[in-house]
Amino acid sequence: MKSGRNLNAAEFQKRREILFTKFPPGQIPEALDILRKLPQLVVQSSPDERNLIVSYDLHQYSLEELETLLIDKGFHLDNTLMSKLSRALFYYVEETQMHNLQAPERLLKKAPEAYVRAWDQHLHGDHDDTPPEWREYK
Repeated sequence: MKSGRNLNAAEFQKRREILFTKFPPGQIPEALDILRKLPQLVVQSSPDERNLIVSYDLHQYSLEELETLLIDKGFHLDNTLMSKLSRALFYYVEETQMHNLQAPERLLKKAPEAYVRAWDQHLHGDHDDTPPEWREYK
């Protein structure tokens, strides 16, 4: 996607952990087989036997899509409070990055005079309708 913004490609390269529950056993090798079939997705098993490490480009995948795929296939992901919070944060960050990438660049007016003229025509709080003779009444 082309945009007028200066985007860093590394911002869209993600490396995340997908944490599974202890039971049922044997989920990691099965999930590894399923995810390795997806193009442009790098999957590694972790020394900890409960998670997989996935690396992907955000233009191709999101963590939410990958985890939803696994849940739909019957896998059980860790649902501790910390995992839920981390997962929600990653989902939000990735969704926001993709949304911002697709948003058009805002054009800012170059001349500050345009802002001054717009402000003068706008009704704002520093306008006093009190007649001058009443304001100076003593």
